[in-house]
Amino acid sequence: MSSKPINADLVILLAITGVVITVAMIVLFVVFISKKNAILKSRLEGKLQSEREMHQLELQALRSQMNPHFVHNSLNAIQYYIQRNEVELSEEYLNRFSKLFRSFFELSRKDTISLKEEYNLLENYLAIEKMRFEDKLTYKLSFDKKLDWDLPIPSLLLQPIVENAINHGIFHKSETGLVHVLFKQLSEQNYKVIIEDDGIGLKKSKALFEKSNKTITHRSSAVLKDRLKLLESSELFQVDYKIKERKKVGGTRVTLIFKILN
Repeated sequence: MSSKPINADLVILLAITGVVITVAMIVLFVVFISKKNAILKSRLEGKLQSEREMHQLELQALRSQMNPHFVHNSLNAIQYYIQRNEVELSEEYLNRFSKLFRSFFELSRKDTISLKEEYNLLENYLAIEKMRFEDKLTYKLSFDKKLDWDLPIPSLLLQPIVENAINHGIFHKSETGLVHVLFKQLSEQNYKVIIEDDGIGLKKSKALFEKSNKTITHRSSAVLKDRLKLLESSELFQVDYKIKERKKVGGTRVTLIFKILN
């Protein structure tokens, strides 16, 4: 019994049908993968956005923490001048303090401020500390002539470092101490800030702190470390932070190199 010949048209039709089905399956697979990737990407972006918002809230909270010891010491200094009947000095101190307090309040709500704003804040802060410490403290603010004052800097980042230089370096020194803050341009988007003092240095300061049997840590130092850690995830700055002992002249030097990412 002979088999019937296969219809050529049927073979072609079956072949075309098979190709169409295969192509359709590939297209459906590609569409499925694309949609799956889009969903995963959307979820990832949402998660990253939530993390960024959380980081911003944490940074804002840290920025808003004005050192209570500074407020307490400033009010004591004002009272000291009043008790000495130095009305003009007490009024000047109070005016500078209120101006600085207002600056803290306004700038703490911003993620970044200009270098000029940071410079003015430090100048006012150091002037207040100079009045409090009188002849025991001198300070110097200097900058590179090429410095772009409009460049951004994380708001209120430098003041706690300067405060540490005074309270843990100069305060324990028997003679007059110097705090020097230098701003230097490195490139169009990079700049450096050096904060140095000729105080007692890191080792002696740490030894005095441990000897005092205090159970609390230096709050300003803790806040600084937390902020630097969060800034790494902010996608705004890359900050290289270094602190070391000044062995030849004594004291401490803090160097911060800022690279603007966005």
